Amino acid sequence: MSAFSVMQKQGFNHDRIVLPSVLKACGHLSDRKTGEKLHAVVLKNGFGSDPFVSCSLIDMYSKCFAVENAKLVFDEMPERDLVSLNTMVSGFVHNSSVKEAMGLVEKMKSSGFRPDIVTWNSLISGLIQNSQSPKAYSVFRKMLRVRLSPTSSTISSLLPGPANTANLRRGKEIHGYSIIIGLNDDIYVKSALIDMYAKCGSISEAMTIFRKMPERNTVTWNSMIFGYANHGYCNEAIGLFYKMLEKDDKKLDHLSFTAALTACAHAGTVDLGKGLFRMMWEKYRIEPRVEHFACMVDLLGRAGKVEEAYGVICKMPVEPDLFVWGALLGACKRHGCMDLAEVAAGKLAKLEPRSSGSSVALLSLYADSSRWGNVLEMKRTMKKRKLRSYPSRSWIEVL
Repeated sequence: MSAFSVMQKQGFNHDRIVLPSVLKACGHLSDRKTGEKLHAVVLKNGFGSDPFVSCSLIDMYSKCFAVENAKLVFDEMPERDLVSLNTMVSGFVHNSSVKEAMGLVEKMKSSGFRPDIVTWNSLISGLIQNSQSPKAYSVFRKMLRVRLSPTSSTISSLLPGPANTANLRRGKEIHGYSIIIGLNDDIYVKSALIDMYAKCGSISEAMTIFRKMPERNTVTWNSMIFGYANHGYCNEAIGLFYKMLEKDDKKLDHLSFTAALTACAHAGTVDLGKGLFRMMWEKYRIEPRVEHFACMVDLLGRAGKVEEAYGVICKMPVEPDLFVWGALLGACKRHGCMDLAEVAAGKLAKLEPRSSGSSVALLSLYADSSRWGNVLEMKRTMKKRKLRSYPSRSWIEVL
């Protein structure tokens, strides 16, 4: 983007080679405002009919979550090929519009286009991401029936399905199939397998695959660290994080620190967690995200440092989400901090008005403190808001 700005100042003409590259950058940065200005440049210079430029516009708008604009560009294309159709399908998938993506694929078929592996992989990925695993498996079977060979992207797109539903049997079936077709040694497939086994609770299986890998990427390391942390192997998670630091700290990203901070919270290692949080920004220049602050609130809250946890929230440069306030409320409930519990519950009620989780937690705290007037008042409020008196499956079960 900076190079493009310099070119503009020096009077270089826009062309159909430079513009797609800059549009791609806008998409990655979710910079819709600049993308729209470039769209105007495209139209002004008569590049609107160029398929390469049009596909770049579709991709940019899709990644900026303006899929309606992407569809307008697609509809206005004088000629469409398989590349433009796949770009639009991917755009729908990126915006969770899987129904529209599948509808477009059907139109492709009726127009004489034969969906390729990119099309099928996009559909499978979209369905899995939108918690429609059975449909994804059905699409996968259809793909096999038209004699298309799965790629590593196909397998790594399928595996989050059993991972997210803890369906170990289905995960093992996909693993077995990847061995049969010779894709099990692919680094992306192995990373997805580690994530699947870890999320299904088969830590030993995940670690076996991890140890046998000659090469590891960021996703591989993060999946294994998260697997350990989320199943109570906190010392192993922290040890693996430091091993990652030692072997190749360039692979560290914001998720690596989220995984390590999660482990610190569960292990109760407050000083280590604080040190890692500082290291993340001071040494690696990774700007703390809302999930890192949620981890810090959880870490401090579990250790009984509830006031300090609230202080972290007050100093956050980003808006606290329900996981941040949920972590604080969980700490208040654990340590009996009534005043801050009321603050956290109030914030959660605004963020998640249809959930009864925060109200039930606060109700329980009032009862434990024998504040029966507050209990009655809370029950009346819950009845008025038509909330059921048991917690929904929400942040309260994550903590």
